[in-house]
Amino acid sequence: MEIFMSLHAVEQARERGISINEIKEVIQKGAKFPQDEEKTVSIYRHIKVISKKVNGKYFVITVMIRKEENGK
Repeated sequence: MEIFMSLHAVEQARERGISINEIKEVIQKGAKFPQDEEKTVSIYRHIKVISKKVNGKYFVITVMIRKEENGK
């Protein structure tokens, strides 16, 4: 799987200690929900990734740690 990342996503992943392999795993295995017509939210384990497909590759817009349901 080939991905490319926005500068924002690279910075967020680095700050949060999330590796490229973890991002790929979220996109491959995670539950997927549309954010809008172009973007997809993928959630797996404790990570959430916002991406969109461009020419068959995944463009990662941002990466975050998923919050628990009770807001913690």
